[in-house]
Amino acid sequence: MIKEHRPVTMLIAALGGEGGGVLTNWIMSAAADLGLPAQSTSIPGVAQRTGGTTYYIEIYPATWQELGLRRPVLALAPGIGDIDVLVSSEFMEAGRCIANGFCTPDRTLLISSTSRFYVINEKMALGDGRFDESRLLEAAEKNAQGRILFDMEAVAKEAGSMINAVMLGAIAGCGKLPIPVEAFERAIRAEGKAAEANLRGFQAGLAMARSEATTLRRPAEGKRREKPRNDLVTLEHDVRATMPQAAQDIVIEGVRRLARFQDGDYARLFLDRLSPVRDLEAQLQGDGKLLRETARHLAVRMSFEDLIRVAQAKIDPARMQRIEQELGAKNGEPYSVTEFLKPGIEEMCQVLPPSLARRIIAFSEKRGWLERFHIGMYVQTTSVTGYLRFWLLAKLRPLRRYMHRYVEEQAQIESWLSLIMQGARLSPALGLEIAECARLIKGYGSTHKRGTQNFHTIETRLIRPALQGQLPVKDAIDGIASARTAALVDPEGQSLAKCLDEFDARLSFRIAAE
Repeated sequence: MIKEHRPVTMLIAALGGEGGGVLTNWIMSAAADLGLPAQSTSIPGVAQRTGGTTYYIEIYPATWQELGLRRPVLALAPGIGDIDVLVSSEFMEAGRCIANGFCTPDRTLLISSTSRFYVINEKMALGDGRFDESRLLEAAEKNAQGRILFDMEAVAKEAGSMINAVMLGAIAGCGKLPIPVEAFERAIRAEGKAAEANLRGFQAGLAMARSEATTLRRPAEGKRREKPRNDLVTLEHDVRATMPQAAQDIVIEGVRRLARFQDGDYARLFLDRLSPVRDLEAQLQGDGKLLRETARHLAVRMSFEDLIRVAQAKIDPARMQRIEQELGAKNGEPYSVTEFLKPGIEEMCQVLPPSLARRIIAFSEKRGWLERFHIGMYVQTTSVTGYLRFWLLAKLRPLRRYMHRYVEEQAQIESWLSLIMQGARLSPALGLEIAECARLIKGYGSTHKRGTQNFHTIETRLIRPALQGQLPVKDAIDGIASARTAALVDPEGQSLAKCLDEFDARLSFRIAAE
């Protein structure tokens, strides 16, 4: 008598270029090697990123030999509520599958990377348009029977492998499939291409899946992982020893970000700048929100976009690997990447000494050259000369402290922090609104210039009058929040001007009525 079984069902949601098809082939190859009936179907999609593709697999947990003349009937498409294992290479893709009903609390094990590849709408938003990852995590906890969540992209980079190999390791480690680890390893070796790198990624994913710490790992913890360094370890220890619990995760992330951006001393400066905010909020018996939001915006402002950082991003090996994946280039197959750049006078002056840069900018501004003079250039990152141009520019990082853009940014940051402190002494809510105005200042070139101008407009019309007692604090809080929203909606400044005029009119009417 043959024991009755039901197929093990698996739904894989991957993005284009991540090797979802190869991952499916590995699983099918391992099942065939063991003599297990299996069937796979792929559904290519045209998504907002590199194209989302869904793979559906059913594996019958009894061999052909055990079945004899019997033949299982396997489905070609996933059914809502019928998924045993849901695998996703990106957290939003997991959210889509959950929203479509493929993840259920009575049956489904969710295996997902907590890394994000932002959709077009998230990138286009003038403010912070990112989807709230805490909502994704809440949905995962509510709708899945079990969860294995970790940053697969970061693990793949550490292992020098592709993310699909890490996904296979997580699948092997979950224990849901009737396939032993050794069968998956044989499938990787049999496939042949980049076998050693794929095996490293597989083992890394297997270890993460087996680790109890991964079952409820939050997205913020799964971001880029740094190799331990003494200075960074010391800084993180100092954060835990001196900063309140409510702000520690943000402050530690800021320390890591700024150590990557410049060095440990720059990360230490970040902590030194936060200390007065921490002490003031403690005196005011605040809940830590002011410190937390100031730390978040300060870390972003201190890691400003300059030519050095742009150059680093252009030649980042991870970027080149991603381009290879998107192009579908085979090992050793040549391809070309051409960057289009159009720097203006102000951008080119960023790397000059401050005194020289200021003279050049002032001279150009008098003659109206700042807006009209831009140099369009095409640079092949994949050529020796093109790569060296970016490489040499990136190597200027140790000299960044002596450059015009750095000096200008630090002065603006100190001024912004001073406004926060003055505002918080009048009202913690006012200090928080001033801190949030840092959202206006981002990017480089014209984007950065417009945002800075909008910030200075709000500072002149609302923040300074409130600090000098010329504007009631409550009105200032409401006015700053409204003006900031208007500036984010329309960076050109027209909505901001209209909002400020309406605010002045309402305030004048109220004062006259009183």
